[in-house]
Amino acid sequence: MRIAVFTETFLPKIDGVVTRLVRTLEQLAALGHEALIFAPHDPPERYAGHRVVRVPALPFRPWYPELFLGLPRPRLGRELDRFRPDIVHVVNPVVLGLWGTALAKQRNLPLLASYHTDIIQYARHLKLPVLLEPGRRFLRDVHNQAHVNLCTSVPMVNSARGLGIQRVRLWPKAVDTELFHPDRKTGAMRERLTDGHPDAPLMVYVGRLSYEKRIDWLYAPVTQLPGVRLALIGSGPAEATLRQRFAGTNTVFTGYMSGPDLAAAYASADVFAFPSDTETLGFVAMEAMACGVPPVGARAGGIPDVIRDGENGLMFTPGDLGDLTDKLGRLLFDPALRRRLGDQARADMERFGWRAATEALVEHYRKAIRVKRRFDPPSRF
Repeated sequence: MRIAVFTETFLPKIDGVVTRLVRTLEQLAALGHEALIFAPHDPPERYAGHRVVRVPALPFRPWYPELFLGLPRPRLGRELDRFRPDIVHVVNPVVLGLWGTALAKQRNLPLLASYHTDIIQYARHLKLPVLLEPGRRFLRDVHNQAHVNLCTSVPMVNSARGLGIQRVRLWPKAVDTELFHPDRKTGAMRERLTDGHPDAPLMVYVGRLSYEKRIDWLYAPVTQLPGVRLALIGSGPAEATLRQRFAGTNTVFTGYMSGPDLAAAYASADVFAFPSDTETLGFVAMEAMACGVPPVGARAGGIPDVIRDGENGLMFTPGDLGDLTDKLGRLLFDPALRRRLGDQARADMERFGWRAATEALVEHYRKAIRVKRRFDPPSRF
């Protein structure tokens, strides 16, 4: 199968959407499929054997300068025509994805759209209330052009349907359980993340350092729980503000990590602290769990699709910092509970591989092609 992918974000940016994309592209290549990726700003020329078309882009300043908005260009249509795709896949369609949608409709091609980011919540956090109602209508209208829509967790399937998006299906979650493994734990990494206090209780956060991730909520537990250390792994637009906020606390900022170093960081922690209440799935929580490290996550968005409270992690009520601090303290100071939940977290993640998730995606591609043949414009199925 030949798949044209229009994505609003790609390498070198690192986030959950990019993680899913690159792992999926690797598996698509292994399964004998070919993709052409349209990506903004400065992506690599190829990934996993698939060609990448660079799309000029502008940063989303001042609200989110790390995000680059791809600019439509006529040559994108010519590239698409040369590739002759069987299907077009638009990822988080906003600007570049909207252009991909238009190109697919102009050429009467099967179209699949995937919904990875709760843009409505982001508009609230970025203090852009003017975008809330137009954003809802935009998401509904763009996604309803697709023959199949995918979400990455059951709660987000329900959320998409609540927005009026039709033809919604689940794209199964997945995690690399070979890279992310309890055996990755090292004394050297523990020493680094605790700033030379390896015997101290250690909680770790991994992800973008951005305002909607609610990282500032971790100030309460790191200052109220005795002797606890916090490592913030990642970078982003809120980093300078967070460095000021956490100055004088037992907090280490490491910058971005990837590969074996990132796996070692997860595995060397006692608890994964995940305060964000805007996640559509939570790949980082899954990676920590694959390393046998139990998470404490918000009871919001797609997180309940990953964390089973009291079984493979704990959940807190968003905004209740007392609850967050209590749940983190319970795990940090109760080794038996931590070990039980961590063992179950690892066992749960062993069920979710990238090959199975990608095979499910290919079936959704085939479904979109069948729907296109039967109903155009698309209809419910």
